[in-house]
Amino acid sequence: MNAFNRRNFLKTSMLGGFAATCYKPVKAISPWWYPEKMSSQVALTTGDDRADIAFRALQPFSEEIKQNIGERLVVLKPNNVLIDIPLCATHVETLEGTLEFLKSIDKLQNVIIAESSAAGKTFDGFHNYEYDSLVSKYPVKLVDLDQEPFDILYVFDEKDFRPHACRMSRKLLDQDTYIISVARMKTHDRTVATLSLKNIVFAAPLKDPGGWENSDKPTVHGSGYRAINFNMFALAPRLHPQLALIDGFEGMEGNGPAQGTSVDHRVCVVSPDWLAADRVAIELMGIDFKKVGWLNYCMDAGLGEGDLSKIEIIGEALTDHIIPYKLHDKINDQLIWMNPSSDQAHHTPMDNHKPYAQS
Repeated sequence: MNAFNRRNFLKTSMLGGFAATCYKPVKAISPWWYPEKMSSQVALTTGDDRADIAFRALQPFSEEIKQNIGERLVVLKPNNVLIDIPLCATHVETLEGTLEFLKSIDKLQNVIIAESSAAGKTFDGFHNYEYDSLVSKYPVKLVDLDQEPFDILYVFDEKDFRPHACRMSRKLLDQDTYIISVARMKTHDRTVATLSLKNIVFAAPLKDPGGWENSDKPTVHGSGYRAINFNMFALAPRLHPQLALIDGFEGMEGNGPAQGTSVDHRVCVVSPDWLAADRVAIELMGIDFKKVGWLNYCMDAGLGEGDLSKIEIIGEALTDHIIPYKLHDKINDQLIWMNPSSDQAHHTPMDNHKPYAQS
């Protein structure tokens, strides 16, 4: 972990804590992390206009979203894992469709677009992906989370089986913030797929200038495929979106999340229940749900609805829009989490795995 002021560490470490270290019912965690009653409806739209399908997927939840936002700060969290590969990033038109929706429900007064890219300067990514154009059209600010305050949370590492402190974005941890995860449908080199939850969990660890070598993001990866799945689950109660929007207009298959190839899918998924949204997205990608460790852990812990038979899909029929995505070349390594008693599982390091550049 990067060195930072010890006095600040001691001051903030008690605020962070480790989110969850065992499976508990949702109500046993904290009443404000998850609402008492969460809709398990998921909207599924299709079409030839990326902004339009995002707008239409949000509409069924208009009243719920408006009420839940209230006077809170709204954070639109795109997925810009790298700053110069458009296929890996949230498209500007998806953000525009989301902003048009917020305008339609009169909730544009307090909105930011915030990110901490895995490598490179976040604002360079904003510029490369033309997010600047949104500032001229809407009363929205662009925010680099790496320049914002943080708290300390702890994550697990396979190398030493000890908790490791990690700087996490206070803005994404703030219960008074309404977070909309605006993610792209992609396969992944470590977690099978990256969808709405991962978009929030891995934006939260911050970095200093210099990118991956001065970042706390590797700490959350936990040096292994089992640890990264567990850490995603353990952090989910504190780091999850209040609203999940998953853009599958043009997905990524193969060696995602940054080096994969395009899938012409033309779908969009939205739900106030991020787990239900991710579950439907996994199905749309033709991925076997049982292979996705973090999603199974979260379902087992009751952090949302993961049972497809209990999810009401609004709009298009799910079975009409399933396209099997090619998985990452390292998929067999990733699945070691399914057999933790094997000798290989005792330590399957990702070693000095750089952020997707070599994937």
